[in-house]
Amino acid sequence: MHRHERWGLVLAGGLLGLGLMMGYSTLQPGSPRLTQDDIDKAVLHTLNNKPLPSLAAKAYEKIRPSVVRVRGLSVPNAEGRQREIGTGTGVVIVDEGLILTNLHVVMGAPRLQVVFDDGHVAEADMVAAQPENDLAVIKPRTLPDDLIPATLRSTSDLAPGDQVVAVGFPFGIGPTATAGVVSGLGREFRSPEGERILTNLIQFDAAANPGSSGGPLVTQDGEVVGIVTAILNPTEHRVFVGIGFAVPIENAAAAVGLSPF
Repeated sequence: MHRHERWGLVLAGGLLGLGLMMGYSTLQPGSPRLTQDDIDKAVLHTLNNKPLPSLAAKAYEKIRPSVVRVRGLSVPNAEGRQREIGTGTGVVIVDEGLILTNLHVVMGAPRLQVVFDDGHVAEADMVAAQPENDLAVIKPRTLPDDLIPATLRSTSDLAPGDQVVAVGFPFGIGPTATAGVVSGLGREFRSPEGERILTNLIQFDAAANPGSSGGPLVTQDGEVVGIVTAILNPTEHRVFVGIGFAVPIENAAAAVGLSPF
């Protein structure tokens, strides 16, 4: 067989193989095009098998590092032991460690102690007070390494029905998150002793109890709009009946000479 004939056979074989491959590819079905229905089903499958955290859970996680437990302690006895005479909540609002809480939480306590989210414990001093709003500012003597202040948000666009979360230490348990809605604005509240009337309060229905006082009331974005200050108690029992009150953050910020907005 001549060389030219051999090359001709090789070329013909190559062309035949290419033709077979092209024909096979033509016979195979193409990749299906994704439709909107396919995408919706995939998203629904993901949500059913890996649900997203609730908005309240996200708000809690954002504010939690800024929430502290505030303890009022007695003078040490002969053995150096201290007795807890009051407990409440506070929220860090500036990098230097200033903490907002309620005046009734710290008033009358010979010594104050703050427990941070990471477990750091520090003695604290009251550095400012705003009795007309039941607010106090305390400053810890030492701070944790990674202190995260809360983000404050104006109440100018807050409206009844808006979702809110209260975070604190009710009965010393916590941090505890409860969720609800803003029930009203511009409310008044008279203390059980009748000594003081608090005005321009945010009314909310997220559960609050003794120990929640001084804690932050936050939006679904985890931004502070108020400081929990009181619960309505129509009976002698100190339990939550669905009506709580918070001081708007504008008033609270004024207690430390800040204009947060």
